[in-house]
Amino acid sequence: MKIAVTSQNKHSVTGHAGKCRKFWIYEIKENAIEGRTLLELPMEQAFHNSSPHEPHPLDNIQVFITGGMGGGVRQRLTSKGIDCVITEESDLETAVKHYLAHLAKGEPLSGKQIPIHIREA
Repeated sequence: MKIAVTSQNKHSVTGHAGKCRKFWIYEIKENAIEGRTLLELPMEQAFHNSSPHEPHPLDNIQVFITGGMGGGVRQRLTSKGIDCVITEESDLETAVKHYLAHLAKGEPLSGKQIPIHIREA
């Protein structure tokens, strides 16, 4: 599984997913982080500037974690089968680990408040 996390500053989870051009891509195997790579997109490939009808470098992820996103980005990603999660967690790895912990427990991320402040977009 691949999880993309918005990180415009390269150090923490950031919001404004539509304008973000820097993403940490986490490779997940057996519910554990195997590694991560930084994906830096040119301005024309930010969601806000690119067409939803053309291929995008993030099309091959399964989960998208961000500090905030609008309805257009959410619709664009979910239409490609990508799960969208909004979090208040600022630490990149912690946000991913919290997502994986809830996934392993079979807990839905929508419809209720959970202590780590992750919610499905």
